Amino acid sequence: MKKFFLLSLLFLLLLPAFSQALVDTLKVYSPSMKKEVKSVIILPENYTPEKKYPVIYLLHGYSDSYSKWVRTVPSIKELASNYEIIFVCPDGAFSSWYVDSPIDPEFQYETYITKELRAYVEKNYSTIAKREGRAITGLSMGGHGALILAMRNKNIYAHAGSMSGVTDITALDRNLDLSKRLGNKEENMETWKKNSAYFLADELKNGELNLVIECGTGDFLFDANQKFHQKLMELKIDHDYTTRPGVHNWDYWTNAIQYQTLFFHRAFKRN
Repeated sequence: MKKFFLLSLLFLLLLPAFSQALVDTLKVYSPSMKKEVKSVIILPENYTPEKKYPVIYLLHGYSDSYSKWVRTVPSIKELASNYEIIFVCPDGAFSSWYVDSPIDPEFQYETYITKELRAYVEKNYSTIAKREGRAITGLSMGGHGALILAMRNKNIYAHAGSMSGVTDITALDRNLDLSKRLGNKEENMETWKKNSAYFLADELKNGELNLVIECGTGDFLFDANQKFHQKLMELKIDHDYTTRPGVHNWDYWTNAIQYQTLFFHRAFKRN
C-alpha cells in the first residue's frame, strides 16, 4: 500500500512535466519534388481547434535537419505554450539553402515551404491562415532562407527574422553546396543575387515586412549582417537589429529565439 502511495505521489509530481506542448513529426508529400519531407510541429499546451493560432516557421542551419531545433533547444516548447503559437520546423535537406534550384528538381524548397507545407498545416491545424498570422525565421542557412522566402513571398508572410543569418551568399568564402543548388557562381551570378537577401532588399518597400535581425559580435557573419543592416538603413526600411556578445553557436541561438519569439508575439497581437 505504501509503495502504491509513493508511486501515485511520484506520478502527481511528474504530471506537470507531461502537461506541455505537443510535439509531433509530420511527413508531407511534396508534388514539386515528388518525395515526402519531414517537419516537426509544436502545438501549445492548451491547443484547441476552437482557437486560431499564429504560426512561426523555424528553419535550421546548414548540415542539420528538421528535429535539430527541438532537440537542442527544448525550451521552444515552453515558448509555444506561453505565447500560444505554433512552431513548424521543416527539413532543409542538409544543404538546400531553402531555394528552388534551377538545376536540381529534387531541391524545390521555396515551393515546398511556402506552398505545400503551409497548405498542409493550414488544412490540418487551427491557424490564422493569412499573412498577418505567419512568421518565418531561422539560424545561419535558415536565416538566409527565412529572409529570402519572406522577401519573395510578402503576400504569404508579414513577419520575418534571421539569427546569425547568411545575408549575402555571393560574399561567402565557402561554397557549402551552393553551386549544386544554383550553379557555378561566376557563371550564374545573377541567379545567386536573386537568392540573396542583400540584393532582394532593393525590391523591398518600407512596411511590407516586420523584420527582426540579429547576430553575435564574434560571429564570422557579423560583418555581413552589419552591411545588411546598413543597407536597410540607407533604403529606409524599418527593422529591429540587435547585436550582443556571441559567436556562431547554439548558446547564442538558444538565447536569440527567446527575443525573436517575443518580437513575433507582439507583432501578432498588433494584427
